Order: sequence, then structure tokens, then C-alpha cells
Amino acid sequence: QYCLTVHLFTDHGKSTSVTKKCATGEECHFVGCHHHRESGHTECVSCCEGMICNVEIPTNHTNAVFAVLHARRTSDGSRRTVNVAVLVSVMMI
Repeated sequence: QYCLTVHLFTDHGKSTSVTKKCATGEECHFVGCHHHRESGHTECVSCCEGMICNVEIPTNHTNAVFAVLHARRTSDGSRRTVNVAVLVSVMMI
């Protein structure tokens, strides 16, 4: 149902890998950036819902979020998709 993006990079900001895949809502509960002391790498995870929503690669807590698009009823009662993302940032300590 969602698109998950995982970006792994060094302390110096050099990308080592980017992984993109389909994910469940449960997998999207782990969004945010996390530093791994043992390897010295940082991992940023983002999730989104919608067509081609995961073009951007997460690099910090600002864009390592769970973005969900919501549909809204217009005044004439028809449904349309609104390009407004509701951002939910989960910061893991």
C-alpha cells in the first residue's frame, strides 16, 4: 500500500545505498533518521502513499517522514485527489 525508501550514508554524507520497495503500514512506523554507532553509518527512512511519491531520497529528519495523500470532497460532491501531503514525523531516540 505504501512506498518505502531507505537511504544509507556515511558520517561524511556520502551515499552508500538507496533501497526502494513496497511496504505495509507497519513497516512505515520506523521512519526518520537513525545513526548506527557500530558501523558509523546513518540510515534515513521515509514512506509515502500515492503514484510515484518516493522520488525524493530522505537525507534528514525534515524529509524522512511518512507522507499520506488524502482525498477531499469538493462542493459539488465529487471526489478528487488533493496534492497536500500530511506529514507525520516519527523520531526514534
